[in-house]
Amino acid sequence: MGENVKVIASHLSSISSCYVRFAVKFSKRANHVNCKREQILGYIVVVHAQTRGNQTAAVTWNGRSHTKKYGLQSRQASFESGNVRVRFAPSPTGFLHLGGLRTALYNFIFAKKHGGAFILRMEDTDQSRFVPGAADGIEDMLEWAGIPPDESPRKGGDFGPYQQSQRLDVYSQAAQKLIDQGDAYHCFCTLQRLELLKKEALRSRQTPRYDNRCRHLRPDQVAEKLNRGQPHVVRFRLQEGVEHFNDMVFGWNRHEVAAVEGDPIIMKADGFPTYHLANVVDDHHMQISHVLRGTEWLISTSKHLLMYKAFGWTPPTFGHLPLLLNKDGSKLSKRQGDIFIEHFAEAGTLPEALLDIITNCGSGFATDNHSGRKLDEMISEFDASRITTHSALLDLDKLPEFNRIHLMQRINDEQKFVFLVKDLQGLIGQTYGTHVQESDVLHSEYIKRILRLRKGHITRLQDLVTPAYSYLWMRPSVPLGQLEGVSSEAHTILTLVLEFIEKQGKEFTPEYVSLELKTLSKKMKATKYSDVMKFLRLALSGQQQGPSVAEMMVSLGPNEISNRLQRLL
Repeated sequence: MGENVKVIASHLSSISSCYVRFAVKFSKRANHVNCKREQILGYIVVVHAQTRGNQTAAVTWNGRSHTKKYGLQSRQASFESGNVRVRFAPSPTGFLHLGGLRTALYNFIFAKKHGGAFILRMEDTDQSRFVPGAADGIEDMLEWAGIPPDESPRKGGDFGPYQQSQRLDVYSQAAQKLIDQGDAYHCFCTLQRLELLKKEALRSRQTPRYDNRCRHLRPDQVAEKLNRGQPHVVRFRLQEGVEHFNDMVFGWNRHEVAAVEGDPIIMKADGFPTYHLANVVDDHHMQISHVLRGTEWLISTSKHLLMYKAFGWTPPTFGHLPLLLNKDGSKLSKRQGDIFIEHFAEAGTLPEALLDIITNCGSGFATDNHSGRKLDEMISEFDASRITTHSALLDLDKLPEFNRIHLMQRINDEQKFVFLVKDLQGLIGQTYGTHVQESDVLHSEYIKRILRLRKGHITRLQDLVTPAYSYLWMRPSVPLGQLEGVSSEAHTILTLVLEFIEKQGKEFTPEYVSLELKTLSKKMKATKYSDVMKFLRLALSGQQQGPSVAEMMVSLGPNEISNRLQRLL
């Protein structure tokens, strides 16, 4: 019975990560050999846990040792052999979005974790969707996010150019090599014929696919059509018998693409390559060691491996990252608009907060996810073997809290604090301009005091230039009559507060001011403490809500308090 279990389970465990589903499917067969389904499943789970990423491994199960062998390179060894080089290869068809940033981030973290290089490559071969300026915008946003590439179209490098539209000769030569050795062929089928094939397949309720008609053309027929200048593409000849590959995330996989797809186009009629050819050629020539990309490319990897085999090249190690979805499980859509990185940058989101939240909802780290994680912590805690196949559910409603935490960290960091002060000075100038009556409010010491007092209370730097905080930068215009409506002892309150301000010592903290205000309010004959606070809040800020009066006074400072109250007298 044990050997039968091993045979069935060994077969099942090599089919990606779907062991449970297949164990159920084969349970009837298990009954014929007196095997319990739980035993098969147990063996599969043990095999997967103990051998994932190893060419040969001893597996202990039910007290017995078994040996499991695989044909492809060891996943663990791939981390240790040679230099790690990864790439982020977006199409410059618009703005960088959250999904793209997450893919770039995982590549960056992986490279830095292993002392490698992070490459930015622009896949701009689809000229119909090309957007001028998009490539620069993508690189700008990577730099804003704190994950700049080591090699890129802008920075250059030893393996450039890093823009595919500038590498057309490389792809043309690669395609011709495949043609010469019989692994690719010219296809002269018209768009009309391809459309008829598609309609016929749909009418028959079949998946549309090319029927590989032109792969059977004789050499003389091909030569004749080429001599006539007949428009054509180049297709790659798919082969049966695809080998398994060990994906870093999804485990062992294979997709028999020749059985379900027609031969794919690798060179278009306009002389530009398709993704399938360009990414294989570039990854080889740029010496990419690991390809970390979205899970939507998992099913195409077998096709790419066939190309590597045709070229005689060693493929990189592949890892397909699970999808980033909305919190309700729906797909992030570019139509949402607010998923573009430019939107977050303009709205005052800190880059480290954005990086934190898009990794916090996912996996791949040695410690439990927690908010406030910095980039250097992500790198040190990163463990590729911990990336799960589950989609990451992103709850952007939590972003303000993530931003609040990282804003606090910036305020506590002396070096970053200096830049925060400069940023806030710029925001004040943009928002209030000539309405700022006193230049002292732009002094760094004044702004530092404001930031320290409001630390933990604001979620964005921009919060401090909203109307709720306008009193910090502009003197309010409050008539004395309005204050007298709050307290008939307006003159007394103003006089007592001014006396307190004049005699106050070096200690001017919210705690100290709060105690003094309570003492002062006891001297009032007809005004309660709460009304004294309401009076002072209105006098100093022109508002009825906001921080405590004590904090408001410490924020403004003794000189500004005196100026505002003196004007009322």
